[in-house]
Amino acid sequence: MESNIRELVMSNMPNQQQVEFKQLTSEELSLKEQLYNKLLSVMDLSLIETISKEQAQQQINEICDKLITDLHLPINLSARQRLIKLIIDEVLGLGPLEILLADPSISDILVNSYNRVYIERRGKLERVPIEFHNNAHLLNIIDRIVSSVGRRIDESSPMVDARLADGSRVNAIIPPLALDGPALSIRRFAVDKMCAEDLIKIGSMTSQMNELLSAAVAGKLNILVSGGTGSGKTTLLNLLSGYIPVDERIVTIEDSAELQLRQPHTVRLETRPANIEGKGEISQRDLVKNCLRMRPDRIVIGEVRGGEALDMLTAMNTGHEGSLTTLHANSARDALGRLEYMVCMAGFDMPVANIRTQIASAIDLVVQLERLEDGGRRVTSIQEINGMEGEIITMSELFHFQREGREENGDIIGKFSATGVIPGFHNKLKQHGIDLSLDLFDCGDPFADF
Repeated sequence: MESNIRELVMSNMPNQQQVEFKQLTSEELSLKEQLYNKLLSVMDLSLIETISKEQAQQQINEICDKLITDLHLPINLSARQRLIKLIIDEVLGLGPLEILLADPSISDILVNSYNRVYIERRGKLERVPIEFHNNAHLLNIIDRIVSSVGRRIDESSPMVDARLADGSRVNAIIPPLALDGPALSIRRFAVDKMCAEDLIKIGSMTSQMNELLSAAVAGKLNILVSGGTGSGKTTLLNLLSGYIPVDERIVTIEDSAELQLRQPHTVRLETRPANIEGKGEISQRDLVKNCLRMRPDRIVIGEVRGGEALDMLTAMNTGHEGSLTTLHANSARDALGRLEYMVCMAGFDMPVANIRTQIASAIDLVVQLERLEDGGRRVTSIQEINGMEGEIITMSELFHFQREGREENGDIIGKFSATGVIPGFHNKLKQHGIDLSLDLFDCGDPFADF
């Protein structure tokens, strides 16, 4: 499901090892600045690029240790080690962000200004006592991030998307667009993708729902994953893509590479933004068109946002079955409306009825995700697209999450259940050798209570 960062594990699973955040005192800040400035005067930092990170850390550690002794700084051993660690982070890493990036329970890092830093953990936002020295310090860290991927940020180009070395997505925006100083947003990247057991354990879906989805992928149904920001779309897309047979050729298309497919026959494509002169942009639509020339068995699009929706639907309707994608929408019905709007963005003057016919013919299943008030992500609805009645796309809900209230601690109470509807693609799956038991869709037996 989005995101992150194992969005669901990080926001729901207990016992994550968390880093203790401690704000520097004014005395510690002064000592750090004094030591850092002294280090710059005695060490040629340009030479760091010629040696390994481990060697650089050792050299900085030795020099700082000697400087502290020579300067007779009034600190004990533990404070000395902490101060040196901060200096190493400042020189080799991303300064105050390093301690946040070291905490696997954090799914988002949000820097509103140099002295206001928030994180998302367990699906909820909290402020942390970590600050940058000033706006110039924050801007320097932002510049270090974007320059590492060949981008630039200044008054002529005041907003930028980038990626950290671990794959985490970064968005930065600076004055004059950001009125209160530079702002930075980091969506953490998941090192290990989640498996179905993880999602079932944390109550994001049931084993019956997972059985249906795995059968739908194996049976080459076209699936649209819908949800709001941070609802877990990318995590679920990773899970679904894992059910694709290893002998099929997969081509993935993303704005920012987050998918972690482990099949051997996979080609990963990523868009490219325009350069400072406004040239050289490669859009998702360009990649979708090129992908069709690469003989894919499956096409996986990280998220449709514009005119590429038309090319995707065309591919789904012309032999590229079993394709997967996500989009932002608040309900399964809204997802079809957004898809219709994005097809119009392709620039073709098509009647609405024709667009809806294309959508109804291409998409088989819509999976709706939601991040609820308690921070948990859940699959709230799985709906099959039946076809057209007049100019309306008809849908049948197969599974849904029924809310029943809230506990005193704020946790959502509810249960997953089937609706009793037997999907029309049941016979199609049988033709692929997948025989789903009809008991799976029995609405008389609730699967899970929360």
